[in-house]
Amino acid sequence: MIKNKDITDGLTEVMPLTLATIDLTASERVFGLVIVDEVNGFATVGAGALAPSAVNEQVSTMISETVRIATSFTAQGWPILAFLDTHTAGKPEPPYPPHCEEGTGEEELVPELKWLELDPNTTLIKKDCINGFIGAMREDGSNAVADWAAQHGITDFLVVGICTDICVMDFVLTSLSARNHGMMSDLKEIYVYDKGCSTFDLPRATAEEAGLGGRAAHPQDITHYMGLYFMASRGAQLVDNVKLLQ
Repeated sequence: MIKNKDITDGLTEVMPLTLATIDLTASERVFGLVIVDEVNGFATVGAGALAPSAVNEQVSTMISETVRIATSFTAQGWPILAFLDTHTAGKPEPPYPPHCEEGTGEEELVPELKWLELDPNTTLIKKDCINGFIGAMREDGSNAVADWAAQHGITDFLVVGICTDICVMDFVLTSLSARNHGMMSDLKEIYVYDKGCSTFDLPRATAEEAGLGGRAAHPQDITHYMGLYFMASRGAQLVDNVKLLQ
């Protein structure tokens, strides 16, 4: 049987990632922290259909690193944007089962980040779709993400969140396209923090036992790697260390 580590080792060999350190203690750029969907329904054990069923190291690391970065950002008065995956009851987004329905608590920030709700430097955006940039579109055609970036003169996004290969990736890829087409003219770079991102783990055997079929398999380390790879291939900068002002 092929082991997941053998696959990730193979991907590293043929599709290597370049991860760098980003030093925010010396940068003259204007950074905005984007937190994607670190809500109970995705990151709190037992909180919903798409939440982890047991403590997961990758998810726990994502939360602790997000707390570390967000604490530093708000101490400096730097802008933070947090997406909250929020759905109307009975209207899930295919192909996923009902999750993060409004009023259930699944759509609320994890306890470690709950303080952001009252943080004056944080903007909260509820979204009812995988892609946060699309979910931030208003009826008048304006976009809440683009407006947030323009309001603060943001030149660089630092992105963390869940899931690396789904909501994080969709937001990053669309934001890169929006930048390239002048929708966020001040935006220069989008950085994705490896340890600040995570995804879910659904081994093939578990998927088949649940009646979902093998195609629903979602091995965590492999899909996390693939998400990072595709974001980098489209122009995102990957980082594995974030130096912050204390």
